This record gives sequence, C-alpha cells and structure tokens, in this order.
Amino acid sequence: MIYETLEILVNQINTHLGTKPNDDSELILENIAKQDDATVTKIKDRVVVSLLNMEEETTLKNRPNSRFKNGKTIYKNNKIYLNLYVLFAANRTSYDKALISINSIVEFFHSKKVFTQKNTPFTSSNSLFDDLKEFKFTVELYTPTFEQLNYIWGTLGGKSVPSLLYKVSLIEIDSEAISEIRPAITNVSAKTKDFVK
Repeated sequence: MIYETLEILVNQINTHLGTKPNDDSELILENIAKQDDATVTKIKDRVVVSLLNMEEETTLKNRPNSRFKNGKTIYKNNKIYLNLYVLFAANRTSYDKALISINSIVEFFHSKKVFTQKNTPFTSSNSLFDDLKEFKFTVELYTPTFEQLNYIWGTLGGKSVPSLLYKVSLIEIDSEAISEIRPAITNVSAKTKDFVK
C-alpha cells in the first residue's frame, strides 16, 4: 500500500495541474537523491516525489488479534498503520518555476486533505491496483527545523531545492496470513471445591 499511496498522490496532483501521468508529467515518483546522477534524466525539470521516512502509528497497535467466524476463533497478526513522510522536491531548471510548482502543490493539499476510494477516482494499468478496494489516508504539511532540513539534504547527498515535506497518515498494511485457528469455547466447567479452602 506504500507504493499505491504515493502513486495515487502523484496521479491526483498531475491531474490537478492538467498533466497526464506519462513521460511529460510535472510530478514523478523517484528518488531525489539521484538528482546529480547524469544517467537519470527523467527527474530533470520536474517535481520529484520521494519517500523520505516511515513510522508506525503506535496508538493503534493494541487491538485484538482474533475474530470469531463460522464457529471458530481465527488469530492473525494485527494490521500495521504507517505514517509516511513524503518529500516534494522541485528539481526545476529555473527558480521561479520551482516556486510556482511548490505553490501549486500547497494549493492542491489545501483543497484536499483526505483521500478515499470515494473522493479519489483513480485508474491504473498496474496490476498492483487490482486488489485495492478501499483506502483512506490524510495528508498534512510537516515543517522540519532548519537543522533537520540540513540533515535531510545532507543525507540525500544533493543540493537543496525548493521542497515541501508532507506527512501521509494511517496507511494500512494487512496480511491475509492466518497464524492459528482454534475451535470455539463452548462451555466452561469448574468444581466448587476448587474455590473453597
């Protein structure tokens, strides 16, 4: 669901900007750390969308891991909920074009912060999207300090370009793997002498 979420965001912003998701689109999903690599030409003069970091949403971690179905108790690992930190870096040929691109992204997320299958029409030829029935995530601007920003660009190994960092919340990862199936508990018996001393 990580790739699908980022692809949905790129598709939605490109549609908002009036560009189709193809080789000429304004936004592209790629690693911004490749900006100085001469062999990677597809990120030149574009806004590059890169996954910067992920964290687990621990507040939703303590949910029951069993459910009752057809007279049996089914145990499986809980869903994992992730927050993604996504960098939108305007790797444009001119500074004014970079600022205009950044402004357009801010406007888009100002008008739409919650993404669901109902309010986000999305089609893709990628087979990964065949099983995607429901999704819901929110996007909010995340503002790192100057020191954190310095670390980010230092880690990416490139020159700083106008950029935005957004936190994409509650990406749901779920495996259908069942860890155990047990029969239902139908009766409980105890003898009173066990409780009386």
